Amino acid sequence: MKKNCKAVWDNCLKVIKDNISHQSFKTWFEPIKPVKLDDNILTIMVPSQFFYEWLEEHYISLLKKTIKKELGPEGRLEYSIIMDNNLSGSNPPYTVKFPTSNKTATSNPAVNMPIDLNKGSSKEIPNPFIIPGLKKIKVNSQLNENYSFDNFIEGDCNRLARSAGFAVASNPGKTAFNPLLIYSNVGLGKTHLAHAIGLEVKVNFPEKTVLYVTSEQFTNQYIEAVKNNNQNDFIHFYQMIDVLIVDDIQFLVKKEKTQEIYFHIFNHLHQNNKQLIITSDKPPVEMEGMNARLLSRFKWGLSADLQVPDLETRIAIIEKKLYKDGVEMPKDVIEYLAYSITSNVRELEGALISILAQSSLNKKAINLELAKKMIDKFVKNTSREISIDYIQKVVSDYFGLPLEAIHSKTRKREIVQARQLAMYFSKKLTKASLATIGLHCGNKDHATVLHACRTVNNLIETDKQFRNYVEELDKKITL
Repeated sequence: MKKNCKAVWDNCLKVIKDNISHQSFKTWFEPIKPVKLDDNILTIMVPSQFFYEWLEEHYISLLKKTIKKELGPEGRLEYSIIMDNNLSGSNPPYTVKFPTSNKTATSNPAVNMPIDLNKGSSKEIPNPFIIPGLKKIKVNSQLNENYSFDNFIEGDCNRLARSAGFAVASNPGKTAFNPLLIYSNVGLGKTHLAHAIGLEVKVNFPEKTVLYVTSEQFTNQYIEAVKNNNQNDFIHFYQMIDVLIVDDIQFLVKKEKTQEIYFHIFNHLHQNNKQLIITSDKPPVEMEGMNARLLSRFKWGLSADLQVPDLETRIAIIEKKLYKDGVEMPKDVIEYLAYSITSNVRELEGALISILAQSSLNKKAINLELAKKMIDKFVKNTSREISIDYIQKVVSDYFGLPLEAIHSKTRKREIVQARQLAMYFSKKLTKASLATIGLHCGNKDHATVLHACRTVNNLIETDKQFRNYVEELDKKITL
C-alpha cells in the first residue's frame, strides 16, 4: 500500500511531540507542511532559510530517527524552502530544495598521555592538536565533515580505492589493506577519500582516536619538538592514535630525520594493529629520495590509484554538488561543463561555483552562453584540449541526431556526413592519432578517417551550404 505524505508526516509529528516541549513544537513544527513523498524521500516545506538552518542545527537527529521509523532505513528528508512568498496569490511561492545534512560526530574521546602538562609554558606542549587538561587530553581529529562517502561519487576511475577505503573503515587495522596508500594526480579526490575513511571510522567506532594530518604539519611539529627537546613526547603522542591519516606523504622526500621518526611511529602502529592511511601524488616506485625501509613498508598493504573520471562520473559529480547545494541547472550546461573540464575534479567544482556566483550576483540566467564565458576564463590558462567526445556531442546536437548514430554502422547520408565532420574536427582540433579517432567513431580504421577528412575538404571547396555547416560547427566547438 502506497503511503501518503501527510499521513507519514502526521505520524512523525506524534513522535516528535512526545520528545520536545509544547512551545518548541508549536514554534518549529506546526508551520511545516508536507509536500510530497517520492521513493522514500519525504519533502517538507519550511517558511524560511532561517527555519531550515534551525531545524538542521537543533532537531536533525530527532527528524532522522522519526523518518527512518516511518519509511525504513532508506527513508530520507528533503526541505523545500520558501524564498519569496508571493503575497498576490496569483503564483505559487518561489522555493528551493535542500537535502538534509549528513553530519557525523568527529570528536575523539579523551585519552591518557604520558607527558607532564604542567611543565612550563604552553608552547612546550608537543602537538598543536592537544587541548591541555589535568589528567587527559583531547585530540582534534581534523576531519572535514563535507568529505564523506555520501559525497564521494563512485565510478570505474575510483572503484578499487573506494571499496578498499570502505573495507578499512569497517574494520580498521584488521584488514590486509594496512597501510592503505591512495595515489593520483592533483584534484582527483585523494584527500576527500582519506577524510571519508576517517569519518566512517568515527561512525562505526566512536571510541577510536582518528587523526588526519598533512605531511607538512607532521614535519613542522617534529621540528618544534626538536627545538623544545621533547621528541619522545611527540612520538608518544602519535603512537596512541588508532587511525593515522597522513596526506601528501611525497613531501617527506629528502627529509631524512622526519622520515626516520615516521618510520618508528609507522612500525609501532602497524605492530599494534592500528590503521595507517597514506596519500601521495605518485606510486611508491616513483618516490625517489624516500627511505628504502619506509618504501618497502608502504608496499605491505594496498596501493590504490584514482584515475581521471569518465564523462558519466563527471556529470554525476556535478549533479551531486548541485543537489547538495539545492540548485537546479539546465542539462545542456551540466554536459558542457563535464565535456570541457576533463582532468581535474577540483577544477570542475571551481568552475561550477564560478557559474553559480556569476548567476546569483549579476542576476543572470544559467544558460550555455554564461557557462561558455565562465569556462573560457577558468581554463584558458590551462590550455584546455577539446576532447573527441565533446566534438561528437556538438556535431550530433547541430544536426539533431542522437550521439549513438555517429557510433553506428548505418550508411544514411546525413549520418555519414555527421560522422565525417566529427572525424574531420577531431583530426583538426585534437592531438589524437587517426586510429584513436576511428576507434571513437564506431571502430573505423585510420584509412576511413583519412578518407573522411579528404571528403570534407573537397566539399568545403565545392559546396557552399556544406561550407556554412563547417564554419558554424567550428565556432560552436572552439567557442
